[in-house]
Amino acid sequence: MANPASQQINQLEEQLQRRKNLQDITNRIHSAQNIKQILVDLKDGILNLFDAYSITIYIVDRMRNEIFSMFLSGSTINEIRVPISNRSIAGYVANTGKIANIADAYDDKELKAIDKELTFDASWDKKSGFRTKQILTSPVYHNGKLMGVIQILNKKGGIGKFSEDEKGFLHEMSEVLGVAFFNQERFARRRKTRFDYLISRDLLKEEELDAAWEESREQKESMESYLMKKYRISKDDMGKSFAEFYRCKFVQFNDKIPIPGDLIKNLKRDYLRRELWVPISRMEDGNINILVDDPNNILKRDMIENLMKTKAIRYDVALTEDIVKFINYFFQSPEDETSISDILGKMDADADSTDEDEEGGDVVTESDSAIMQLVNKIINDAYVRRTSDIHIEPNVGKKNVEVRFRVDGDCALYQTVPYSYRLALISRIKIMSNLDITIKRLPQDGKIKFRRPGGDEIELRVATIPTQGGVEDVVMRILAKGETLPLEAMALLPRNYKGLLDICEKPYGMILVVGPTGSGKTTTLHAALHHINTPDRKIWTAEDPVEITQYGLRQVQVQPKIGFDFAAAMRAFLRADPDVIMVGEMRDFETAKTGVEASLTGHLVFSTLHTNSAPETITRLLDMGIDPLNFADALLGILAQRLVRTLCKNCKEPYHPTGQEFDEMVESYGEEDFKKLNITYTDNFTLYRPKGCDICDKSGFKGRMGIHELLVASDNIKRMIQKHEPVEILREKSMSEGMTTLLQDGIQKAIQGVTDFKQIRRVCIK
Repeated sequence: MANPASQQINQLEEQLQRRKNLQDITNRIHSAQNIKQILVDLKDGILNLFDAYSITIYIVDRMRNEIFSMFLSGSTINEIRVPISNRSIAGYVANTGKIANIADAYDDKELKAIDKELTFDASWDKKSGFRTKQILTSPVYHNGKLMGVIQILNKKGGIGKFSEDEKGFLHEMSEVLGVAFFNQERFARRRKTRFDYLISRDLLKEEELDAAWEESREQKESMESYLMKKYRISKDDMGKSFAEFYRCKFVQFNDKIPIPGDLIKNLKRDYLRRELWVPISRMEDGNINILVDDPNNILKRDMIENLMKTKAIRYDVALTEDIVKFINYFFQSPEDETSISDILGKMDADADSTDEDEEGGDVVTESDSAIMQLVNKIINDAYVRRTSDIHIEPNVGKKNVEVRFRVDGDCALYQTVPYSYRLALISRIKIMSNLDITIKRLPQDGKIKFRRPGGDEIELRVATIPTQGGVEDVVMRILAKGETLPLEAMALLPRNYKGLLDICEKPYGMILVVGPTGSGKTTTLHAALHHINTPDRKIWTAEDPVEITQYGLRQVQVQPKIGFDFAAAMRAFLRADPDVIMVGEMRDFETAKTGVEASLTGHLVFSTLHTNSAPETITRLLDMGIDPLNFADALLGILAQRLVRTLCKNCKEPYHPTGQEFDEMVESYGEEDFKKLNITYTDNFTLYRPKGCDICDKSGFKGRMGIHELLVASDNIKRMIQKHEPVEILREKSMSEGMTTLLQDGIQKAIQGVTDFKQIRRVCIK
C-alpha cells in the first residue's frame, strides 16, 4: 500500500498537470482566429482536462434571445439552438447566471428542486444512443455581460456529481472563454461587412476575403457570386451571413411565390433589373414585402417608397441573381412573350374609379383584348406547371382577385390580379365557354377548346359558382388528353396486379373502379381496356368527357342536356353488338341496373363510382335498389384507389424513424397483418422524407401515384352480397382472402421509399 506522503505527491503532480493543461487550453483559446475554432476544434482538449465524455460550448445570440453551439456532422457544420429560459438546463444557466451541477439528468425530482420549470430534453440521447447522466454547466460572462454557456457531460468511471475542484476548473475556463468571446465580438463589430458570418464560422479566411474584393472586380462579378464559386461557399451560408449583417430575412428564388399583379402593374422590368429590387407580396399586416440587394441603402429605400406611394414596407435581402430571377418570372412566362406588367398596363389605368356595383358592370369593354391576353397567360402557365385545376377567386370590396393552381393535388396561389378587373376577367372566361354573361346568380358549366402557342389543343371544363357579395368564382379543369398508360405503370402491388388481370380477362361480368373525383379512375379503366383491346373484341365506351382516346375503342361523348345520358348510351350499346362496355359513371339506379343486366347477358362491363372503399361500393349499390342476387352474380371485382404525391427521386432523404413513428405505422396497418410483412424495427430500418431541390420546386415531391384496394368477388363474397351483409363483415372477409386496404397499400409504398407516411395519412381515413 502506498504511504500517505507518496499519495500526496501524486495528487500534487495531478493538480500541476491539470493546471498545465488548463494553461495550454487557455493559450489556444486566446489564439483562436474565430468562433468556430473555439466551438468545434478545441472541444477535445477541454474534454481531456475534465476527463469527461462530452462537452458543449454555447455562444449567445442576443437578437434571438438564444444560445447556440456548432457540431460536426460528417464534414458539415450544423447548429444547435436553445432559448434562454428556465425550461432547459443550458437555457436556465444562461437565464439565471447560476452554475448547475446535476447527478442524473433523468431524475425529475433533482431538476425540479433546482427550478420547477426545468426539464431535460432526451431527444438527442435517442438519436445518438448516448445516455446523459452527470451535467456540469456554467455561464460565460465578461464584465458582467453574458457571452455564452459551457456544459460538461458524464464523468468517466464516476458516479454522483462533478467535484468542487472540477467546478472551480470550469469557472476558470468560463472566465477565459468570456474574454475570447468578447474579443471575437469586438472584432466582428470592427469589420462590419456582410461576410463577417463566414469568417466567424471559419468558412472563409480574412486574407481570402481581402483578396476577393480585388479579384471579383477584375472578373466583373459580384462579390458573393465570386466567393460562392471560388471558395465553395453554399447559398445557405451566404444567406445566413446576409441575414445576420442586414438583420432581416434572406429570401431565395422560388417560383411557388404568387405573381403580385397588383404591385408590379405600374413598374417596368428593365428599371427593376437595373435597380435590383422587386415587390413580392402584400403582407397580412398591410405592409409590402420588397426584396432588395442592399436593405441598408437609404437612397434606394426613399426611391422605392416614393414609387410605391407608401412607407409601409418590409425590406428583405436576396442575392442579385435571385432578384433578377424573380423579376423575369413575374414579368414573363416561358410560353408567353407578353408580360403581366404589359397586360395590366393596357387596361384602364383609372379602373379604380369604376363603379362595379351597377347592373351590367360585368360587360367586357374596350379592355377585352388585354383581358384575353391575361386569361390566355393564366391557362398557358397552368398547362406548363402540370396544373389540374385553375381557381379564379374574386373577393368582395377592394380585395384583389386570387388565382390558384392545383398541382399534384395541392392548391397554391399563382398570382393576384387587381380587384378592378374581376368582372371583365369572369366575363371573358364565360364568353370563351359559351356561357351567358348576364346570368350571375346561378351556377353554369361549359367547356373551352384552347389552342396553345405551340399548336397543341387542350380542353377545359368550366364551372361558375355565385359566391357571397355578388361575385362569381370560376374553376377550370384542364382535361389532359394523354396516352393510355399500361397496367404495369399503375404502381399496383403484385397481388392487386395479378388479381386485376385475372378479372379483366373474364368473358362477362362487372368490374368497378371507385374513388373520389380526380383519383385517376378513368386512367386505370383505360389501362385495363388497353390490356384487353384486341381486334376480336368490340369495345364501346360512354364518357363525359372523352379525356383519353384509344385506337380500337368506339368512344361516345354523352350529352345530358339533350337526354343522351349514360343510361341512354348503355341501352344504345346493347343494340350495337358489344363484347365490352365501359360507362364513365354509375350516377343513378337506371344506369347501375342496366350495367348489371348487361353483365348478366354475356358482356364485360366497366364503370366507376364515387365511394370511399371497395366494400362500401357494394352496400351503396344495394342501397340504390339493385337486386342483390343479380348483383352478386354479375360482380367480378371492385378496385378502390387514391392518388398520393410521390417523393422527388433526385432529393428524397433517407432517415431512421423513431420507435414511436414505427409503432404508429404498425398500429395503422394492423398489428396482426403487419407481422405478415416480416418487417421489424432495427437500427437499419429506413424511411424516406421530402427535402426539396430545384427539380421539384423545393417541395420534395414530384408527380403522383395510385394506392389501391382490390376486392375480388369470391364465392364467399357473393354469398354475403346476397345476404346484404354490412360493410364491416364484407371488409373482414375480403381482408382474410388477401385484400390490402388503401392504408395498408400506402404504408407498403412508404416503406418502399416511393412516398412518405404523412402523404398516406392525408388521403386515407382508416
